[in-house]
Amino acid sequence: MIKRLLSCALLLAPIAGAAQVGYDPAHSPYRDLIRGMGPLFSTGYLSGERGRVPVGHSNGRTFTLGYEASMTGPTSFTAMITYARTDRFVVDPSKDDSVRKSGPFADDMVFVELGLRFNLTGPKSWRSFVPYLSGSAGVALSEGSPVDSSGYKFGKKFTLSPGVGLRWYPARRVAVTFDSRAVFWRLRYPPDFKRISSPDGIPVLAGDQPETDWTVHPMVSFGIGWTF
Repeated sequence: MIKRLLSCALLLAPIAGAAQVGYDPAHSPYRDLIRGMGPLFSTGYLSGERGRVPVGHSNGRTFTLGYEASMTGPTSFTAMITYARTDRFVVDPSKDDSVRKSGPFADDMVFVELGLRFNLTGPKSWRSFVPYLSGSAGVALSEGSPVDSSGYKFGKKFTLSPGVGLRWYPARRVAVTFDSRAVFWRLRYPPDFKRISSPDGIPVLAGDQPETDWTVHPMVSFGIGWTF
């Protein structure tokens, strides 16, 4: 009888040891995320470059309204519209180089974007936190004020926005988001910037300089979302 008990104990020992590996589900730091969709709202700040000729938009508060839907695994689809209270300078090529820049002037922008978000902890949170990577593409438009005598207009620009962020779930359906991303768009300068029309004979752009210019704009935001 004792031999049989010892034999059973030896057989059960590896199973007991294996059961101790990992976390007890009741005390695990990982929690399944609720799959679904819902709205999100955030506010933040957009900064960044104004371009080779400093007529680009920058330096403004942002307000974003979005919608997020869970996809397969750790990925979510996002749709966002952002209002940015930015400003810009005006450069007048008919004036001398030392006095041709004026401003900044308020010129608000709107971004419409579609994107994907990838959770680095998979379909779970770790101690209620979820770090993520994101990427989006869209269109940016400006109000076009003030009217620029050089003919420069921001118009409508294609945007790309890679980013990283962190979510905290104080409740299973509520997420507080800290987001950081870089928004890229390309400026196009008017032909007047290369013409010599100022008294000092210095054009805004030299003849061998390109008429387009990619600029990058760091954007940080803080927000809250809800999953249905």
